[in-house]
Amino acid sequence: MSRRVLFKFRLYVAGDALNSAQALANLTALCRAHLPDRHEIEVVDVFREPKRALADRIFMTPTLVKFAPSPVRSIVGTLSQTQPVLQVLGLEAVAV
Repeated sequence: MSRRVLFKFRLYVAGDALNSAQALANLTALCRAHLPDRHEIEVVDVFREPKRALADRIFMTPTLVKFAPSPVRSIVGTLSQTQPVLQVLGLEAVAV
């Protein structure tokens, strides 16, 4: 039995801003559709953790960072266009 790869994401948001809420909803839907039971999502609110955001070099929200598997990739925006998001994150070839 082959071990399934776990995808790790960090989504930087700005409180309850509409764009941030949309990005989280879109990421959750994308992961459920393309990575069921193979993903972890950490949400970082830059208003609550501004020093962390600066240390991580996050200057715009919402920003999504894929940490695992390598390579690390990031994308800014609401993640509403599924195909380009999959492509940027290197997920277009991932089989469900």
